[in-house]
Amino acid sequence: MPLDLAQTAASDASFPIVTVLISVVVGGAAGFFVHALVTGATLAKARADARHVVETATLKADTEAKERELEAERDIRKRRDELDKEVAEGRGELRETERRLDRRESQLDKREAGLDRDRDRLEERLEEAKQRSEALAAEQEQVESVLAEQRQKLLQIAGISAEAAREEVLRRVEDESRVDAAKIVQRVNEQAEEEAREKSTEILSLALQRYATEVTSESTVRSVAIPSDDMKGRIIGREGRNIRAIEKATGVDIIVDDTPGVIVVSCFDKVRQAVAVEALERLIKDGRMHPTRIEEVVEKVQSEVGERVVKAGKDAALEVNLRGLHPKIVEAMGKLHYRSSYGQNVLRHSIEVAFFSQIMADQIGLDGEIARRAGFLHDIGKAMDHEQEGTHPQIGMAFAKQHGEKEPVLNVIGGHHGDIPATSFYTPIVMAADAISSARPGARRESMERYIQRLTELQDIARAERGVEEAYAVQAGREVRVMVDAGRVGDEEAHMIASRIAKRVSDEMTFPGEIRVTVLRETRAIEYAR
Repeated sequence: MPLDLAQTAASDASFPIVTVLISVVVGGAAGFFVHALVTGATLAKARADARHVVETATLKADTEAKERELEAERDIRKRRDELDKEVAEGRGELRETERRLDRRESQLDKREAGLDRDRDRLEERLEEAKQRSEALAAEQEQVESVLAEQRQKLLQIAGISAEAAREEVLRRVEDESRVDAAKIVQRVNEQAEEEAREKSTEILSLALQRYATEVTSESTVRSVAIPSDDMKGRIIGREGRNIRAIEKATGVDIIVDDTPGVIVVSCFDKVRQAVAVEALERLIKDGRMHPTRIEEVVEKVQSEVGERVVKAGKDAALEVNLRGLHPKIVEAMGKLHYRSSYGQNVLRHSIEVAFFSQIMADQIGLDGEIARRAGFLHDIGKAMDHEQEGTHPQIGMAFAKQHGEKEPVLNVIGGHHGDIPATSFYTPIVMAADAISSARPGARRESMERYIQRLTELQDIARAERGVEEAYAVQAGREVRVMVDAGRVGDEEAHMIASRIAKRVSDEMTFPGEIRVTVLRETRAIEYAR
């Protein structure tokens, strides 16, 4: 009984444990089963998602691959088309080149055929020429033989040697040729002079009658009067300060010597000379003489002279009735008022040339206004040739071109002394007008040394001719009279001598206007009655 109770009790005590264990086992199995179910479902979903992703990626990759394949095919097709086009163009160019080559080959074949024909004709002509040459050589030998025989007979008859006969023949031929040439030269000169004299005289005389001006003579040296010789010391100043200040400010040379009552201002530039003279006159009148005062007066006078220069240019342009001149050109022409050439005022000379040019241009049917403008500006280079290198026609032409002047005025400025070829009729017209203005009596003057040198040179050129006994320059060098030996020089050859002397004078000497060459030949018979 107790055992049964104990067993019962023990069985009663072990039942909950068993139950718990069973519950745990069952719960674990159930949990495992549930977990397995959940895990399986998750895995299935994951696998499905994975398959979907793989399928999507595969489809996308296939699509991209197909697109790239299509794009590659398009590129290949496009490149193939381009290559086909280039090949077609290359073939077209090749065909065109082949056609050109075929044409050129055809032309070369024709030219070669023509050359062959020409060569054949040339060979034929050479053969004919050779035959003719042989025939001529034979004839020449025959002629020479006949001439030699005749020459020998003539020498035997004449009784002279062959050398003497040859010299006599050559002398006669030379004399006859010289006489014939002199006659031709004389006839041509007379004809030219006859045709030109009447018209040129009419034009030049008309120009001279319609315009005449007074002659202004100035030199490079001007004197300034002083009230007393004491003023010379004040002009010089202490240790020469005043005279150095004047020379520095004006650019001139002040000459203070023993000449009573004057001081001398020397300068090639007439504008600077005018400034210096006027400044000195004001300083002498004012009485105050020191470097500061000198600078003030010189500066003021320079301003006034500059205004007078512009006014002189404007007045001259107005006098010749010219419009549209550049202000710099007007100013340069005004400076010519202070310039002189052989004592002739260059601005007045330019005005004369302007009117002479217009008159001559009107007479021969050219534009008188262009001729007047060209004549007025022809010497503009003389306003600046002390500041720039070159002859006054060169720098004048460059200056005028820089400030708007056109052809034919530029050609006149650059060529009125023959430095450049004339490109229009206006250039020789202005050259003639320039000579008229320079050569008329009283227009210019030259130094005694230069005058004597020119006369001597003129006489030496004349005396150098064969047959000339004596030569004299007369009429202030405007004419040279040549005496020739009547026994050595004939009438016809006298004209040749005059022509040669005139040409040498033109080529070797510089002179205004023209020089007349007169050759005198006379025969004098003298007897004495006893």
